[in-house]
Amino acid sequence: MALPDRDLQAAIAATRFGLGARPGEIKAVRSDPQGFLLAQTAPRGVPNPLRALPRDRVEALQEFRQAQSAFQQANQQQDRKARDLRPELNARRAALRDQIASDVLQRAALGATTEQGFAERWALFWANHFSVGAGNFVRTATIGPYETAAIRPHVFGRFADLLVAAETHPAMLLYLDQNASVGPDSPLAQRTARRPDAKRQLGLNENLAREILELHTVGVDGGYTQADVTEFARALTGLSFRGFNAPAEKAGETYFREIAHQPGPRSVMGVAYEVEGEAQALAILNDLAARPQTARFISRKIARHFVADDPPAALVARLEAVWRDTDGALDQVAAALIAAPEAWAPAPAKFKTPYEFMISSWRAVNAAPRKPADLAMLTAMGHRPFYAPSPEGWPDEAAAWATPDGIIKRLVWTQDFAPQVIGTADPSEVAAQALGARLSPATARAVARAESRGEGLALLLMSPEFQRR
Repeated sequence: MALPDRDLQAAIAATRFGLGARPGEIKAVRSDPQGFLLAQTAPRGVPNPLRALPRDRVEALQEFRQAQSAFQQANQQQDRKARDLRPELNARRAALRDQIASDVLQRAALGATTEQGFAERWALFWANHFSVGAGNFVRTATIGPYETAAIRPHVFGRFADLLVAAETHPAMLLYLDQNASVGPDSPLAQRTARRPDAKRQLGLNENLAREILELHTVGVDGGYTQADVTEFARALTGLSFRGFNAPAEKAGETYFREIAHQPGPRSVMGVAYEVEGEAQALAILNDLAARPQTARFISRKIARHFVADDPPAALVARLEAVWRDTDGALDQVAAALIAAPEAWAPAPAKFKTPYEFMISSWRAVNAAPRKPADLAMLTAMGHRPFYAPSPEGWPDEAAAWATPDGIIKRLVWTQDFAPQVIGTADPSEVAAQALGARLSPATARAVARAESRGEGLALLLMSPEFQRR
């Protein structure tokens, strides 16, 4: 399969591999589209090994939890103090909500302004692969720091390092209730069982083990059994994080709680593990990262995200081979994707998610969201940042987003957005800069004939070639 001409390559580099073209980007990329992308794949240096939430976030969470606990206790006792405590609870909740909104806004603003659109798309892909969704206020407050510390530093490094960083971060442990997982024969479980006032027996929670196998490594068809899930869950016992009632200097940190670990050797997917303690869990994680099923499962996800909902088998096979040959070196996998002729097919096969659509719209007009309200429509579109519906993350196929209701909501947002941002710009020039050689004659004519600048921009943003990449 031959590559398209250089003009079309430049447009594809910015709009398919990247998050959309900013003014001047396609022209700048034209001399070497593949080189432009490859330059973004350098490993990010030595990742921060600290598995903890930032101190300011921990303090905000502690203050919220303390205010919440005091209010709930007073309320349960029908104490008149509850009314006096509510303003403090509301203030702490508002402070934490502001931090969450800042996380979302900073990520969106980065997407709208970065000169490394491919690197940002690649990072967002991995954040969705290792998805941590919301569900409660405290959990949501951990997602921004999780993406910053556990995902972004590792996305062009070794997959094994990314896997360990993601699975051992406090946000993932909180999301999948890992602190509740205690080995049935561990010292902690035995001590609890001997207590006469014990209300319940401690035991395994298989959430983390199951999601690692099913979603993060070998995949649902990767050949594991329920026995493997249970054995892996036993190996993971003891992997915990210090809650927000702990001293401020320790709260929010990942640590290994030896007394909760299930003693003894483990066997997962036919491999025996004689080591114990935290080393046991890490050994299994590293072996899962190296399995060919993992290479196959994730290579297909990468091809599906960048190329087509039903990606070419030959492309998946090449990515898988590079993955195996390089021991999961993600910069090399990214380079193989960039070199793949299938990734440069002229026809845009991927329908943008609402987030991608909104970010690419900001990029087209060389602007960025400045306040949380600028992103509010994402909730109505069903793509609220940090609120993935399940551990599987957000869907990555057109069937989930190209719905009549979804299109109408995009149109509503576009009709409000376009007149506000177009200013004195010529919509035809915006179209040429945003799509380059991907701009169709029909869309170019429609934009040129629009009755107003705002209408012209709206027609561009709702055009088939802008909605797809």
